[in-house]
Amino acid sequence: MSTRPTTRRELLSLAGRWSRQAQRVSPHGELRGRMPPAAELVNLLEFDEAAGIALAAAVHAVISGSDREPFDYMTLWPRVLIDSAPLNLTTELFGEKMFAPIIVGPVGNQKRFHPEGELATVQGAAAAKATVVVSADSSIQIEEIAAKAKTTIWHQAYSGGDSNAVRAQVDRAVKAGCRAVCLTVGTQPVNPSRAAALPRPNWRAIERIRESLNVPVLLKGVMTPDDATRAIEAGVNGIVVSNSGASGARPAPITVLPTIVDAVGGKVPVLVDGSFRRGSDVIKALAFGARAVLLARPPIWGLAAYGASGVELVVKMLQTDLARQMIIVGRPMIQNIDRALVTIHRRASS
Repeated sequence: MSTRPTTRRELLSLAGRWSRQAQRVSPHGELRGRMPPAAELVNLLEFDEAAGIALAAAVHAVISGSDREPFDYMTLWPRVLIDSAPLNLTTELFGEKMFAPIIVGPVGNQKRFHPEGELATVQGAAAAKATVVVSADSSIQIEEIAAKAKTTIWHQAYSGGDSNAVRAQVDRAVKAGCRAVCLTVGTQPVNPSRAAALPRPNWRAIERIRESLNVPVLLKGVMTPDDATRAIEAGVNGIVVSNSGASGARPAPITVLPTIVDAVGGKVPVLVDGSFRRGSDVIKALAFGARAVLLARPPIWGLAAYGASGVELVVKMLQTDLARQMIIVGRPMIQNIDRALVTIHRRASS
């Protein structure tokens, strides 16, 4: 047993930790506390804690959490003596150059989390040079969001229900300035409760919705190679591998991504979402063949705690970590990231 005396720094750290814990509980039993300065946060998971201070427990529960287990048994191989210059995160998607392969994903009704809602999200994303996917369930009219956006925005719609109504909604979004459409399958619009499952996609309805549109249409919610192949046959321009946040109920998107990329065979770009929290996570997705990742909950953590500047900081933090990890694995160019970088180990539970 160590007899080393406790240092002053350690005592202050323990005192600060105790103080924060004491402040987090109000007389009414609600979680509250001192909001840490954003500059003190060092990783995305800490933004989840900050959001927990800013929001009521029931609201925070909607966006809290991460399914980190799938990433834990995937290892990246570090490289040394590799020239890291020039370092370039730029990627191209649908003819547009993106600063980094990280997109702010759709989350509905964002005024639940901050009074400025989607307007603050697009402001923060623009400062980080990131594209934003605006939910069909947004709390602000798409025209107002598009008018204030100084970055590329896409529109997310749901495939369930009347295809004519969905097409009218999509036309409205495109007219407002959305440059692509993510058509979500497998879920329907949500209130703060969980999304309800719908029957398998009606492929003819998808064809009717995308017919004659002058912007790319991506199918979001694809989780099997068979559905990916059928989506391409239906004429979609891209695929988003996603389980719609149903952690534990369905496979993690990163685990099925390689088989879907193989099935697509380069015909259309494949994107993916699902608990991306570190630059190494993003590299794993790119190594498996994804063109970009969608980041949904972390920007909303930043939004809830710090508004537009929180969104900006979250996205920039992941961009910076991606750049750092690219140097570590010896792949300073996005285009050179490949599957040779990743070793998949047996799951700890197996």
